[in-house]
Amino acid sequence: MTLDMTIDKSWVTLGNQNSPAFLSGLRNFIETAKNHVDGRGRAFCPCSRCCNACRHDLNTIYGHIHDRGFPQSYQNWIYHGEQHPRVAEIASLFAPRTTPTPPITTTTNNEMFDAIDDVMAEQNTNEDNIDEDGTGLDPEFDALFEELNKELYLGCSQMSSLNFIAKLMHIKAINKWTNSSFDQLLELLQIAMPKENHVSGSHYEAKKKLRKIGLGYQSIHAYINDCALFWKENESMQNCLVCDESRWVDKNTKGKKVPHKVLRYFPLISRLRRRYSSRLTAKEMIWHNTGRSTDGMMRHPVDGKAWQDFDERYRDFVKEPRNVRLGLAADGFNPFGNMSQTYSMWPVVLTTYNIPSWLCMKKSSFMLTLLILWPKSPSKDIDVYLRPLVDELKMLWAEGVQVRDASTKTVFRMHAALLWTINDYPARSSLSGWSGQGYKA
Repeated sequence: MTLDMTIDKSWVTLGNQNSPAFLSGLRNFIETAKNHVDGRGRAFCPCSRCCNACRHDLNTIYGHIHDRGFPQSYQNWIYHGEQHPRVAEIASLFAPRTTPTPPITTTTNNEMFDAIDDVMAEQNTNEDNIDEDGTGLDPEFDALFEELNKELYLGCSQMSSLNFIAKLMHIKAINKWTNSSFDQLLELLQIAMPKENHVSGSHYEAKKKLRKIGLGYQSIHAYINDCALFWKENESMQNCLVCDESRWVDKNTKGKKVPHKVLRYFPLISRLRRRYSSRLTAKEMIWHNTGRSTDGMMRHPVDGKAWQDFDERYRDFVKEPRNVRLGLAADGFNPFGNMSQTYSMWPVVLTTYNIPSWLCMKKSSFMLTLLILWPKSPSKDIDVYLRPLVDELKMLWAEGVQVRDASTKTVFRMHAALLWTINDYPARSSLSGWSGQGYKA
């Protein structure tokens, strides 16, 4: 059920929480929340302390809001049925095409058009992607648009084949389907749907179709003794300069050589660019500049002294409200859940604090930047593996990058700052290079 967009929200600003107007508005809100409860009859509580991070029964939510108040920063009730606000759809692409495009003949309401349009505009902003004619277009986008205008099966006007496979891949991800089960489902759908349908034949084919829209990662080889990475100045080397160990498990193999260690790096800049290039997330990236607390309560790091001290020190950074504030979290764990089996996986995750408090800690807002995995923890040598991220952060702080803002249709130079890290003490010891145990911890 979708929330009526004309609903009166003026009661949330009333200071007297015992006034008839406040109580009447609160009762109407609880009536609306009844349509958005889980299987146990609980809904998200928007009170000033819970901030939609906890679910409670409706009686508890009523009491919380009555006692603690309703946060004025929660203007769009996205957890209680209201649609996220969206800007008007762009009729034509951000960058003009030099070659005519076939007319869209379907009446499908395709969300994928927005996604492809945003990605094209983002890539055209990057000067490296612009060709000699100044179009910056990639033939793969033409294939995506062709897929976008292709009916799922003959007579299907509700959904294109690209939209269908994108939604199906999303369901696969959130429900943790295996690749083999996804392949079996696609085979069944191909048989069950009318003939001449355009359902992908396998998970591999589906990934190939969506690869241009998605964001990839880099595989960087590492020295077996954690001396350095085979990256940048060391990229072409075959042996370590320090320990003289080979880069490969078997350097004499006639087939494809296998490296001793591989670091997965998910570039940060492209992910920050994507947040601004998407019409759904670009507006949220300046919330920290407009959603500060006005009653002295701390509901977001922007209301804290550390943030305000940073603003005082770096006033040039603050002049552009779209500059990004980041937090970093890293820790190691055994992915197999079997402590008798030696293995360590260290994900390094970033989140942006530009967005509202009820979004910045959601899983969908986290950006995995590094995945360090092999039998032992990187420990004091973790700085070796952090180098790609550190280099990118230094460049974002000093030089910045050119980014397109989809909400204003403008291009600006974006800078970023890492405000803090979030770790337990052992991980903090590894990241900082200081001892975390013993007499001199």
